[in-house]
Amino acid sequence: MKGRYTLRIAWLLLVALLVGAQVHAQYFRKSNYWKTNRNEITFGVGASNFLGELGGRDQIGTSFIWDLEVSQTRPAVSLGWRYHVREKMSLRTSLAYGVLAGNDNLTAETFRRNRNLNFRSDLFEFSVMFELHAFKEELGHLYDLRGVKGQKASRIGMYGFIGVGGFYFDPRGKFNNTWVRLKPLRTEGQGLPGGAEEYSNFGFCIPMGIGIRKALTKQWSVGLELQHTTTFTDYIDDVSTVYYDPDAIRAVSGDVGVYMADPSLGVGEGISEFTTSPGQQRGDSSDKDAYLFLRLQVHHKLYKYRSGSKKYRTRIRRQKIIF
Repeated sequence: MKGRYTLRIAWLLLVALLVGAQVHAQYFRKSNYWKTNRNEITFGVGASNFLGELGGRDQIGTSFIWDLEVSQTRPAVSLGWRYHVREKMSLRTSLAYGVLAGNDNLTAETFRRNRNLNFRSDLFEFSVMFELHAFKEELGHLYDLRGVKGQKASRIGMYGFIGVGGFYFDPRGKFNNTWVRLKPLRTEGQGLPGGAEEYSNFGFCIPMGIGIRKALTKQWSVGLELQHTTTFTDYIDDVSTVYYDPDAIRAVSGDVGVYMADPSLGVGEGISEFTTSPGQQRGDSSDKDAYLFLRLQVHHKLYKYRSGSKKYRTRIRRQKIIF
């Protein structure tokens, strides 16, 4: 009799273990569950700003954020695709567009204001970035237990990124209320005897930054991202080296070229007639240009189902991903 009770208890324990395993499989995630939504599409809209020689604060220009001139902020948009190679690691390709601008008349720094240069440029950037997600945004109960309070999942995610990319730019300056292309004017004698080297409209860059995300549904989330991009060119604003002989510029670019090379005001403390003469400093070639993107983004996860079953797809959508 005692052996019969023991057998029954053993069977009950076995059934309990099997039921528990089934519950565990239903409410807790397998280690590779994240692969069901490892693809995402991202759309962003926001603002761009230039960090270089032109404009900026009342000091010598720099390529970092403390030289930001807020009034020169311009629109920016982006479209990207994200692929999660690990639960908290992803690769993202991004195509971005922004407008960069700068104007010396916005600063009180004596020599920059006297220089009186200005520019604007459309910029197109393509980049590939590595992302590390320190926190992942999620909805619902931590263990996906419907109707149970407490143990809430995090609704906010945070990540950092760094990558490589290429971009296209074409600086223009304002002349008689008309924007004229600056590169063909050879404002620093680019390609002329004794002048600077001709620069390319294409460049390489290193984008990096941080972002935050907030989950709205299992597939949709919104976020804010700040990107600082370092470049390897100093000619996004067409300013880099020294003033060139105006007569030589006039011979190839006419009076428009001469004016765009040196529209200086000739006024200010410490300013003399030699300040903008040939060979005098016009820019700083040792300090490369940079730019910023601040974007509000929308993310959409693309689910990959292992089965075409409608019942399976419904169960997947109702599940909670745990990392």
